Amino acid sequence: MPEVLPVDDGHFPDPLDARLDLVDSHCHLDFPELAADLPAVIARATAAGVRRMVTICTRLRHEPAIRAIAETYPQVFYAAGTHPMSAAEEPLATVAGLVALARHPRFVGIGETGLDYHYTSDSKAIQQTSLRLHIEAAQETGLPLIIHARDADADIETILTEAMAVRPYLCVMHCFSSGPRLAEAALEMGFTLSISGVGADRSQRRRGGRRRGFCRWSIGQPKAAICAISLQPARWTGYCWKPTAPIWHRRPIGAGATSRPMSPIPPAQSPRSSG
Repeated sequence: MPEVLPVDDGHFPDPLDARLDLVDSHCHLDFPELAADLPAVIARATAAGVRRMVTICTRLRHEPAIRAIAETYPQVFYAAGTHPMSAAEEPLATVAGLVALARHPRFVGIGETGLDYHYTSDSKAIQQTSLRLHIEAAQETGLPLIIHARDADADIETILTEAMAVRPYLCVMHCFSSGPRLAEAALEMGFTLSISGVGADRSQRRRGGRRRGFCRWSIGQPKAAICAISLQPARWTGYCWKPTAPIWHRRPIGAGATSRPMSPIPPAQSPRSSG
């Protein structure tokens, strides 16, 4: 089991403690497994301490339905973009269109976008074009870019770095499973890494332990801006994936310092206003 560092007083925070305000920064509430029972799904999440959720639109033609979820449930916000695995099948996003969506008060991010050469390497060119359009929209709006990266480290590092040299922007490297080089580049640009349960999946450990090792590496980096870590394996319940152990939330508190639990967000502050 990957090591989890204790907080200064030697005790772990209880993820279900009602005093904690947890944010699920990346979910897909429109997916059939969740949409079929959405009121109960949101009720269970709220009871578990998840006070806010960001549901992600991966195909822009579905944006009206995802927006409707965010408008229906006060604890739900949303982001929208074209997922790289869908880039060849969907109309190309436009900067103007994404900027227009961002005017909605519950819209908090651009994406999910990025590059996926593992499953859809045949559409590299259109994925790269789509990614650059999403980056431009993030630069224009000031909202964070949500990046999906799989087996495309060199190209995504180049594109993100070149765009940062032109105009700064915010970015979350969602469900990070790439190598330390891309992690270092992302952190140097001030991005946030989301290290999920993928890093502890048994199938990945059988493939050399690269991701498990990276999870240990990332926790040890004093400059690592890690927004949330779920290092425990998940199990299939027949309904959806659920962690088999608590999820520990951590944030950096300065170079050379130890980790502390993530600070709660005041009730009046939305994910959009918190940056």
